[in-house]
Amino acid sequence: MNAKNIIVILLLLTLVGCAGVVDVTKTSKGFYDPTDPNEVEILKTIPGKPYDELGTITAVKFKASNTAKMHNAIRAKAAPLGATAVILTQEGIDGKKRWAIGVAIRYR
Repeated sequence: MNAKNIIVILLLLTLVGCAGVVDVTKTSKGFYDPTDPNEVEILKTIPGKPYDELGTITAVKFKASNTAKMHNAIRAKAAPLGATAVILTQEGIDGKKRWAIGVAIRYR
């Protein structure tokens, strides 16, 4: 392996290490068809219409300036559960990293 390949590998590892992470824990029984991630709503308050809770969402290690990137990553992870929205119950910035905790839901 030459020096150029080693530099490329180290650069890729650095970029991957800085990427945000979204974890989903399914809490509901049963399964729903996946939804389109582009249609999953990001909410900051409880919606006024009935819904079922599908799972919890935790997003960490996003750059403080990357709110949209974090929201899109949350949508991408919630959609396979069949979510139509995610209610963000907590979010903030810790140092230079953005984080959020929420609940994936499906409207009835």
